[in-house]
Amino acid sequence: MKPFKVIEVKESIFEDNNKQADLLRMQLKSDKTFLLNLMSSPGSGKTTTLVKTMHSLKDVLNIGVMEADIDSDVDARTISETGVKVIQLHTGGMCHLDADMTKQGLNELEHEGLDLVILENVGNLVCPAEFDTGACKSAAILSVPEGDDKPLKYPLMFSVIDVLLINKIDTLPYFDFNYEAVVERVKKINPKIEIIPISAKTGEGLDRWTNWLQTEVNNWKNQSS
Repeated sequence: MKPFKVIEVKESIFEDNNKQADLLRMQLKSDKTFLLNLMSSPGSGKTTTLVKTMHSLKDVLNIGVMEADIDSDVDARTISETGVKVIQLHTGGMCHLDADMTKQGLNELEHEGLDLVILENVGNLVCPAEFDTGACKSAAILSVPEGDDKPLKYPLMFSVIDVLLINKIDTLPYFDFNYEAVVERVKKINPKIEIIPISAKTGEGLDRWTNWLQTEVNNWKNQSS
């Protein structure tokens, strides 16, 4: 017999977080607010994609954005220039947001009356994939310069998302990036995923992305009726 107890803290943390996430989704359904959790590595073009998304949808949807980062308010300042409601969340050194932190952010954002809230999660492909934020759907951005091996290195991220944006496709001629291989690898992990190639710089593919997002918002509202 061991002279000490072994406590599986990680499992306990995830179990509690999952309960909080389910409760948050119920609240969002009652409020008719669609929450998207957007994840990616740093430098993938997440904020630039968000800016283009805001310009496309802000006249048809009431939108709020929560910018999560370990420190700084650079991204929140950039998003605020689009005219949508935005707050900056500092995680205090943590590399992800969980359901409770997301709920705190929504309360500070005063999300009632908003059709769509986008959470720009902390930039990495590991920690954010492990924690359910309570979002209605999750998305990730993979940029061409990052390489086509990311689904092999970080399979959890590509298994938990509903849509993958492959960004910076305007740079395909300049990088050794096998688009077909990425699609095959991701579909093997997550057969139901939606994959949308885009260029946040040129605007290519963004209509398909915003159409997907608007459809999901409308579907969520209809489920809430």
